[in-house]
Parts: sequence; structure tokens; C-alpha cells
Amino acid sequence: MSGLARILVVDDEPDTLGLIELTLETAGYEVQTAPNGSQALRMLEEEYYDVVLLDVMMPDISGFDVLRTLRARSGEAPPVIFLTAKARPEDRDAGRGLGAVGYLIKPATRGQLLDMVQRALAKAEPDDAAD
Repeated sequence: MSGLARILVVDDEPDTLGLIELTLETAGYEVQTAPNGSQALRMLEEEYYDVVLLDVMMPDISGFDVLRTLRARSGEAPPVIFLTAKARPEDRDAGRGLGAVGYLIKPATRGQLLDMVQRALAKAEPDDAAD
């Protein structure tokens, strides 16, 4: 695993952000966080990230809309993994339809999270770890 991979974690829950940040940093990744979709879009305009972990339900812009905006801007967004409480099959299908490389249901285990990130970095098409 590369210790140089840069990951952007986007979630409106501070406790969730902190836990995911700690988990990824402990695994050797460089992590930045954003508390909402608007800030994430600004950060993604200014910097490159190898993977984006994105919540779906946020107060300003949904994770789905963040990914739509990224795709419209550049045509090619970094690999996106949705990490969300939205567990319905239609939500997962929507995430896949937008081009997400993974869809994890909260609370995901440390192993599920790190496995999905590793797969995204390898540019593989991961299966849902929460199926």
C-alpha cells in the first residue's frame, strides 16, 4: 500500500470524519476532510486526490450531486467510494450509476474501509463490502 495516496473524506458528522481520518492515517494515507459537499468541490478544484470517500446525505449538496458535478466539470473524477447510511438497493444502484467504484454502508468495519480504498487505488471495480 502506498503511504503517499491522498484521500479526501467528506461527511457532515464530525465524529465520523475524525474516526475515518484516524483509520486512514494509521494505515499510512494522507487524509484531508471536508464537512460538506460545497467545501469538497472547492477542495477538489484546487488539489488532486487519489480517492474520495463521500457521504450521500449532507445538508448542502448530496454526495450524489457532488459526484455529478465532478463528472460534469472534468469528465473524469478521482475514484469515489460512497460511505453512507443509505442502504436501499436503489441507493446503491444510483451510486454505481454515477460511476462510484464502491458503496459502503455505515458503520463499515476498518477492514471493509481499507479494502475498498486499496481496490479503488488499484483502479479495480470492487464489489460492495456490505452486501
